[in-house]
Amino acid sequence: QVQVQETGGGLVQAGGSLRLSCTSSGLIFSDDHMAWFRQAPGKEREAISCQNSAGGSGTYADSVKGRFIISRDNARNTLYLQMNNLKPDDTAVYYCARNTRSAICYRDSWFRESTYNYWGQGTQVTVSS
Repeated sequence: QVQVQETGGGLVQAGGSLRLSCTSSGLIFSDDHMAWFRQAPGKEREAISCQNSAGGSGTYADSVKGRFIISRDNARNTLYLQMNNLKPDDTAVYYCARNTRSAICYRDSWFRESTYNYWGQGTQVTVSS
């Protein structure tokens, strides 16, 4: 059974940094593409970054490009999201998603929730002004 768990959320001041972690068990983590999504209060969940199974350079939404960095450690079955220069608009619940079916990060559909078959419960990130 595949499980996904995010950690590392918290309260940070604008301009600060935070690193999220996502640990996933089950099947073969190093085979799968992974992504980060977020959902701000009153808004739909949005995709922010995707990374292929080997850990190459990620794909990013324009809203976080240049500030966030996605990475992974396949030996630890862990995906990371380094968030720098945080803004109040980054306040959201952050979710980790796993795709065990396709090389989704290479496709234009990487931002669609429906393409990921396993999700974590989310971790809250709050950025104060």
